[in-house]
Amino acid sequence: MNPDLNKLQPYPFEKLTKLKAAVSPNTELPHIALSIGEPKHPAPDFVQQALTGNIKRLENYPTTKGLPELNQAIADWLKQRFSLDAIDAVSQVIPVNGTREAIFAFTQAAVDRSASNPLVVSPNPFYQIYEGAAYLAGAEPHFLPCLEENGFMPDFDKVAPQVWDDCQLLFLCSPGNPTGAVIPFEQLSKLIELADKHDFIIASDECYSEIFVDSKEAPIGLLEACQRLGRNDYKRCVVFHSLSKRSNLPGLRSGFIAGDADLLKPFLLYRTYHGCAMPIQTQLASIAAWNDEQHVEENRRQYTEKFRAVLEILQPVADVQQTDASFYLWLKTPVNEETFAQQLFAQQHVTVLPGSYLSRTIDGINPGEGRVRMALVASVEECIEAAQRIKTFIETL
Repeated sequence: MNPDLNKLQPYPFEKLTKLKAAVSPNTELPHIALSIGEPKHPAPDFVQQALTGNIKRLENYPTTKGLPELNQAIADWLKQRFSLDAIDAVSQVIPVNGTREAIFAFTQAAVDRSASNPLVVSPNPFYQIYEGAAYLAGAEPHFLPCLEENGFMPDFDKVAPQVWDDCQLLFLCSPGNPTGAVIPFEQLSKLIELADKHDFIIASDECYSEIFVDSKEAPIGLLEACQRLGRNDYKRCVVFHSLSKRSNLPGLRSGFIAGDADLLKPFLLYRTYHGCAMPIQTQLASIAAWNDEQHVEENRRQYTEKFRAVLEILQPVADVQQTDASFYLWLKTPVNEETFAQQLFAQQHVTVLPGSYLSRTIDGINPGEGRVRMALVASVEECIEAAQRIKTFIETL
């Protein structure tokens, strides 16, 4: 077997299962899970109808490139959402089976393992796939801490020039998981300049871009930053988007990668061998989702309601702030984050995720220590109930 498999660490939820197994929950209270970022809002009826109405397309092989109608729907959405003058549906868009699969696969295609010290640079905390994909592509992950004093974003100005020289792929997560921080245009502009200077690829994971409270501006995307800089070829830049969070369709496994055509062409070749074409009925359902914004606005309204209600309950007793975007809260714990999560589960039957499970300790610093991630994915009523239980728990500490 590939020896690099030995470098992979347990997934955060595997660690969480072991942590919870050491205690017994208060079964007098129904369980409320705020640990997994799986949307619980209903899937749009019209998407379900498009899926079942085209179930006979199971009889047909899909192509890796995808239906022209889907690629065009994605291109049209990108132009509308990010104010792009143009994006070519044929050469600058590829549909994928969710961003998790695509992020991993793109890393395998993008990394040149023959280089002396190939690095994949990513934020810390981070989505676990960035690390695993780097190791299995023959690269080393290099983590940049996302600390409160820097707005929970990496301090890119402190990165050594040698790191940029060795960097082959820079992962951005904006809005961030778990911090919800959005990287502003000025910083994206500097990173694009660095990518040109040091010849690396910027891969921006933007799957939370459509979840933000009503009072805030829609998060900027990497392609939008390119547009403002007059880079309509999106050189060295790709973005990943998904219907999982935007449209409450995590089980559809539908998203896309878009950007630099010179990068997508060889990636398409890789995918042809990889064998990961999206089923046709899924593509047709995806077209329906990308073409509608009404359900996205309703989705956002519900998250806005949950954020306001939960923060009103928790802020008098805890250090927790409204995030820029995403459906997460990044709560500072008054005790060790593992102890907090374990005892909260035992006493109040609420599950949250210790922040250290999403981070790595680098130079003695783990940016997730002393924090837990709360995913406000349950119903409004359940989120309010969970917040009240968390408040009660904190007041006993």
